[in-house]
Amino acid sequence: MRILVTGGAGFVGSNVVNVLEDKGAEVIVLDDFSHANYKNLLDSKAEIVCTDILNEKVFDKLPKIDGVIHEAAVTDTTLDDDTKMMAVNFNGFKNVLNFCLKKNIRLVYASSAGVYGSGPSPMKEDQKKIPHNIYAYSKYMCDCLVQKSMNKRGSPLIVGLRYFNVYGPAEYHKGTSASMIYQLYLQMKDGKNPRVFKWGEQKRDFVYVKDVARITVEALQLKQSTILNLGTGKARSFNDIISALNKVLGSDLKPDYFDNPYEGKYQDYTEADITQLTERFGSGAQYSLEEGVSDYITGYLSL
Repeated sequence: MRILVTGGAGFVGSNVVNVLEDKGAEVIVLDDFSHANYKNLLDSKAEIVCTDILNEKVFDKLPKIDGVIHEAAVTDTTLDDDTKMMAVNFNGFKNVLNFCLKKNIRLVYASSAGVYGSGPSPMKEDQKKIPHNIYAYSKYMCDCLVQKSMNKRGSPLIVGLRYFNVYGPAEYHKGTSASMIYQLYLQMKDGKNPRVFKWGEQKRDFVYVKDVARITVEALQLKQSTILNLGTGKARSFNDIISALNKVLGSDLKPDYFDNPYEGKYQDYTEADITQLTERFGSGAQYSLEEGVSDYITGYLSL
């Protein structure tokens, strides 16, 4: 089995590569390394194709592929360049999708819970989409394109996974775009009081990257095209993160609350409705927030 992973040197992508290689798959990574880190692939045997997904011609030069997992994207929601965001995330995705449609290759791609904006939670796949920023809009447009393609007779399997708040190993290169869990860890490991928006009760569906990578790979075996939420189904607060970090670090640091500068453009509460996820896969995420934080810090951040 030969699988192409776009963005395979990035955060989720490199974790997907690990899962695939553990299953004995031959992996080709397509990445331009603009939003990635080569260190994420040091232990990988994957073939590396260094180019970006806007290069349509590269797809014609690839060997026979059995499946594609599309993770390549600009994920910095604070990026000021709307043109770049749409070019990479939407136009680049169209190149990947067209390649899969042309060659009749299974495709699993990363969408985002950002498409829901401040809509009601738990967030259901069919509820109204209200993207708050250009990143979320780019993912919304990808979903719209896929919904048109998957209804065509003879189309290959296409699965979109709306990732909620992913955290875990291999996100270190993301800087300010890394997870809230990683950001707070960096503060607390140095004995600093963790800074969060008032009053730390904003809630997110935090899902560990090991669960995300495992389910993403399993999605290649689904029988029917679909777009699904990928979260834990349990929203947890920033205060909960601080408690979990304090427990693992053996500290008792108190939050330093400050005003949220992104009022009106900020998701205060996200929680995945995982009914469809569990129906399709038989189960969902395996790590609780506390288990994921403990595995992350003790297994990767404390080395």
